[in-house]
Amino acid sequence: MLDVRRLRILQHLAAYGTVAATADALHLTAPAVSQHLAALQKEAGTPVVEKHGRTLRLTAAGELLVAHTEVILAELAAAESGLAAMKGGRRGTVRISAFASAARTLVPPLFERLNGTGTDPAPDNGTGAARDLSLRLFVQEPEEALDELHKRSTDLALVHSYTVLPRSVPAAWEQTVLMEEPVLLALHPDRAGLEGLAAGQPADLSRLAHLPWLTPGPETSCYEMIQRACGVAGFVPDIRASSSDFSVLTALAAADAGAVLVPRMALPDHTASLSLHPLVRPVSRTVFTVCRAGTGKHPDLRAVLDLLHETATALDDRTADRPR
Repeated sequence: MLDVRRLRILQHLAAYGTVAATADALHLTAPAVSQHLAALQKEAGTPVVEKHGRTLRLTAAGELLVAHTEVILAELAAAESGLAAMKGGRRGTVRISAFASAARTLVPPLFERLNGTGTDPAPDNGTGAARDLSLRLFVQEPEEALDELHKRSTDLALVHSYTVLPRSVPAAWEQTVLMEEPVLLALHPDRAGLEGLAAGQPADLSRLAHLPWLTPGPETSCYEMIQRACGVAGFVPDIRASSSDFSVLTALAAADAGAVLVPRMALPDHTASLSLHPLVRPVSRTVFTVCRAGTGKHPDLRAVLDLLHETATALDDRTADRPR
C-alpha cells in the first residue's frame, strides 16, 4: 500500500526540484527524504525518480503518482476544512501572496478590519473564525505567488491576468474573480492636448507610436501586457524609463517623461496631474484569488476571501467615476 506521507514528499520534490529544497520545506534531512523516496519506489514496484546529472527528476510513474497525490491532498484539505468549520475554526494565520498594487489597495483594509480598526467588524460567518485571525503578507509577482502556492508556502495567491495575456492556473485549484478593471493610458495633460485627446477620450495607440514610453521591468507580466498592446497597434514601444513601481511611472508621466499604460487599481490616489484615457481597443485586467483545492472552505481562509470580495467591490464602486 502506498504511504501518503511518502507521496507528499514526492509531490514536494516535484514542486521544489531538489532533495535539499524538499528537505528544507518539510523540515527533514536530505538523507531522510532519499530514504522515503527509496521506500516509495519499493511500494510502487517501479522507479518513481531517476538521476539527471546531480539532481533527480520524476519518471512517468512518478508524474502519475504526483497527479493522483494532488487529488488525495485536496481531499484531505477539504476534510480538514470541514472539521475546522464544525469546530468553529482555528483562528490561526493565513499567508497571502499578492502583487504590489493589490497589496497596496486590497490588503490593508483586511488588516484594519481584522484588527478592529476598520469601519465595520470582520464577518465571522457564524463560526468566530475571523476573530483573532492574523495575516502574513508576501508581495510577489503572480508567477511567483502561484509557484509558492504550489510549494504550499502560501495559502492564498492574489494574482491577475490581462485580456491580451491570459494566465494558466491548474484546473483543480479554486479561483474566485474579485474584479475586472480597465487598463488606461496616462499622459501629461499638455501632451494629451498636443495629441488631440480631450480628458477621458478613448486613445488609439496606433497614433501614439512616436511617443516615448514608460514601462514596468521586463520581468513582470505588466511589461509583457504593454508590449502586446502596442504590438497589436503595430509598433514596438520606445522605452525611455523602466520601473516595476507604477507610482514611479505615473509620476514620470505627470512630468511629461512619456506615456504609460496602467491598470486602474495601480493609479495614485490623486490623478489631477495626469490625463487618463481608456483605449479604443480595450485592454482589461482581471484580479482573482487562487487557493489549493479543498482549502477554500476552511473558516480562516473563507473569512479572508469574503473580506477581499467586499473590499474589491467597495474599491470598484469608489473608482467607478474614473475612465473605463
